[in-house]
Amino acid sequence: MLSTPSQLVPGCILLKDIYGKSNRPIIYKHTILTEQHIEFLKAFLVESVEVDPNLSNGKVFEPKLVDEQVGRISPNSVEDQNGISTFKQHFQKAVKDYKKLYKTIQSGIPLDILKVRQIIIPLLERVDEIDENVTRLHHYGEKRDYLFFHSIALGILSSYLARKLGFSKGEWLQIGIAGLLSDSGMAKINSNIILKDAPLLESELEEIKKHPTYSYRLVEHISALTVGVKLAVLQHHERLDGSGYPLGVPMDKIHKYAQIVAVCDTYHAMTSERLYKEKKSPYKVIEEIQKNQYTKFNPEIVKVFAKSLANFSVGTKILLNNKQQGEVIFVEPANPTRPIIRLEHNGDIIALQTAPNLHIEQKI
Repeated sequence: MLSTPSQLVPGCILLKDIYGKSNRPIIYKHTILTEQHIEFLKAFLVESVEVDPNLSNGKVFEPKLVDEQVGRISPNSVEDQNGISTFKQHFQKAVKDYKKLYKTIQSGIPLDILKVRQIIIPLLERVDEIDENVTRLHHYGEKRDYLFFHSIALGILSSYLARKLGFSKGEWLQIGIAGLLSDSGMAKINSNIILKDAPLLESELEEIKKHPTYSYRLVEHISALTVGVKLAVLQHHERLDGSGYPLGVPMDKIHKYAQIVAVCDTYHAMTSERLYKEKKSPYKVIEEIQKNQYTKFNPEIVKVFAKSLANFSVGTKILLNNKQQGEVIFVEPANPTRPIIRLEHNGDIIALQTAPNLHIEQKI
C-alpha cells in the first residue's frame, strides 16, 4: 500500500528499501516503523513509501486522514501540536532548539542532521508567513543570543531568496539548511571570542575566519546533504573578487548556493543588533549590498533580493530615518528601496532617489 509519511502510524511494515542521497538505504524493507522512523521520513522529505496492508500486530492499517491542501494531518497542524500559534513563536522555538543542538556540537557530539531538519524544515515551509515577516526577522532575537537567532534567520532568508530565484522546493529547502549550518563551526571557537562585546583583535578575527572551515568539517561526511549545501557552508564568506575567506576563491569557483547565502548573511548581520555593532535599516543595508554587487556579490542575486524585500506598493505606510511618516505613491522598479513618497504631516512629495540623507527605516 503506497502511503505518504503523514499517513503512516507506528507498526507499519515497510515493503521496500528507502534511499536518501547515497546508494545505501536509510531504512531497510521489513522494518517495523516507529514514530521516530516516521519523523525521519518526513525530515528527509520522502514523498511516499510502500507498506504492508496489515500492521505488525495483525490489525488492518488505516492511513491517517491528511489535509491535502496543506499536506498536514487534519485537523491539527504541526504548529498546533507543538503549541506554536504564530510564526514568531515558531521562530523563537527553533532558536531555542538550535541552541541546544549547538551545545551538543560544542561538547564534541557529531552533528545530528535529522534534528537539524526537524528544527528548520517546518519553519521554512511556512512560506506565506515568511513572505510577510521576512523584513522583521531582525526584531525576533536578542543581542546575547545573536549567533543562534542569526543561524535560524539565515536559513529562512536563504530559502526565501532561493525560492524567489526560481529554485525547486527540494533545492530551496537544502539552501535553507545550508544557511542554518553556515555558522555551526562557531561551536569549535572559544566562546569568549564569540561573546566579546568589543572589537576583535587581529588574532581573534583570524580565529573567527576559520568558522566556515569548521562548519564544513561538521557536514562534509553527511550523505544526506548535497555537494552544493556543503560548499555553501564552506564558501558563504567568499566574495566574487577573491577578497573573501577562508580560501579567497573568485566568482567562477563559488557555488551558486554559497552566493545566495552570502547575500543573506550580510543582510541579516547588518540589520541585527550585535554585541558591539548597532543595527541598520533593512532598506539601507540593501542599498549598501547593491553598491558591492559587481565586486562582492552576484548582481543577479542582489537584484532579486532587493526587489523581493523592498516590495513597496502604492499606499504602503513607511517611517523615514528622520522619524517622519509617509505613504508610497510611486515605485521605480530600478530603485525599489527609494520610491516617491508623500509626507503625512504636510503632504509634501519627496523622491527619495534625490534625497540621499533620507531612507526608509521600516514599513508601518
